[in-house]
Amino acid sequence: MLSAALLIATSLQAQTPAPTPAAQEPAAPVAAAQATTPEERAAVAAERAAAAAERAAEASVRAAEAAERAASVIAGTPADPAAAAAAAADEKKKKEEWDITLGLGLISLTGNASTLTFSGLASAQRTTEHWIFGIRGYGNYGRSRPPEVSGEEQESQLVALNAGLELRGDRRFTQMLSGYLLTGAETDHVKSVESRTIGEGGLGVLWWDEKKKDERESYLRTDLAFRYARETRFQYYPSRLDLPDVDIGGPRFGVAFRYGITKDVLFKEDAEVLLSVIGDSRVLVNSQTQLAVNLTEALSLGVSFLVKHDSEPPEGKVATDTALAFNFQVAL
Repeated sequence: MLSAALLIATSLQAQTPAPTPAAQEPAAPVAAAQATTPEERAAVAAERAAAAAERAAEASVRAAEAAERAASVIAGTPADPAAAAAAAADEKKKKEEWDITLGLGLISLTGNASTLTFSGLASAQRTTEHWIFGIRGYGNYGRSRPPEVSGEEQESQLVALNAGLELRGDRRFTQMLSGYLLTGAETDHVKSVESRTIGEGGLGVLWWDEKKKDERESYLRTDLAFRYARETRFQYYPSRLDLPDVDIGGPRFGVAFRYGITKDVLFKEDAEVLLSVIGDSRVLVNSQTQLAVNLTEALSLGVSFLVKHDSEPPEGKVATDTALAFNFQVAL
């Protein structure tokens, strides 16, 4: 009875049509057609399982590559290495260009009293992999006429006449530490400073310089240096009088801070303290605080407050000067 059942099952299996072969795997159906023992059928099944696993692995690799390309597109990173290299080169070239800023301020009053005050500033900076070059200049001019008294016209008086220029070069040892040399000259006729020539050398530390995703920037640099200056003095007002010249020399501490409150509002602070140890003890402190609001991509409106303190000013002059100014700035 068992032999008859086995014979019938074998006959039915022999009459069963073979599965249609796939184009890429012609060998597997042949093996299946020829497999008549359980061991052979198990080997064929194992071979098919291995082929299926290989196809699944290839599909997984293709899916991973597609996901990587999609992530690159979402992150804004070019999938093509050549495109990424070109973008990096363009960014480096842009960083090494000169950043130029020009500012202008004007106050004019007419009528019973008249006042004309003009202020200008200019700065430029270029950053490369190993060097940072900077130029800064400023100038102020102002005249004022008091109100008329009993019909008598008053003469106008000079209230501001000063200017300055600084050149600075930094050699970057690392991304954070640099050594620098600075030279410059300035004059202030109202304060009886005919000229002040400056030479300085020291170390600069860039604590951070970053731009966030929302385009807000943040920057902090500190300086520790030795400065020497030769100050020639001459009294221009109210009467002309020659004054003794003085030398200034000693350690200087400086800080430059930038912080983007929002994308279009930037807070700036530049401050320095100079302790003169040559001749009589003397302390000079300068601080400029500024708030700038971007009106367009290139034009901004700023308000600044300047404080200059000299513990030993020229004879007849006060120790502290302050200035509150509004100005327009253009970035080139």
